[in-house]
Amino acid sequence: MTDLKSDMANSNRIIQSYEEYAKEYSEIVGTEVSQRTAETLQRMVSFTGLGAHMLEVGSGPGIEADYLESLGAVVRRTDATRAFLAMQVERGKNVDLLNIISDKLGGPYDGVLALCVLIHVDRDHTANVLKKIRNALRPGGVFLVSLREGQGETGGGFNTIFWEYDEFIAHLAAADLHVRWHDRNTDHEGEVWLTFLAERQL
Repeated sequence: MTDLKSDMANSNRIIQSYEEYAKEYSEIVGTEVSQRTAETLQRMVSFTGLGAHMLEVGSGPGIEADYLESLGAVVRRTDATRAFLAMQVERGKNVDLLNIISDKLGGPYDGVLALCVLIHVDRDHTANVLKKIRNALRPGGVFLVSLREGQGETGGGFNTIFWEYDEFIAHLAAADLHVRWHDRNTDHEGEVWLTFLAERQL
């Protein structure tokens, strides 16, 4: 098991990597979500309903939040990387500094999304993070998460954690988050991603 001090050291290293990479990352993702992401976010809104209050963890440049707001959602944008916060502030957006490991999430929310975020949370701390997310949701609220499929981790500045499908399903269930929809897709670089939409029932 890892301890919180070790987790925070890893988290701080990853955040610093994104501070240095933020501009390039923003240029890569562009200004609009992909058709597949748009359909996934539409599915999330079909569960939460119009006018839903959502927390986005790891908003990055903010394009997913932009799209959710176009669908009528009210999004609390957050990120642990100050460079991403600055990008959104320049666009006139309100965005909060938030670290998923160490900070309180607030709530209750109708939905929480963390796309390409939990891949950077140490495996042994994932259960605690999922419990925080569950507790931030209202009963019936939903959590949207995407992860890299596989085993082990990459190490290095971004330290990507891989997850097997059944392994992560079990973690969600242990946190009282019950999967209502899932997807597996391969991106343009040949990397396989898992996406889950899970509901808090109680």
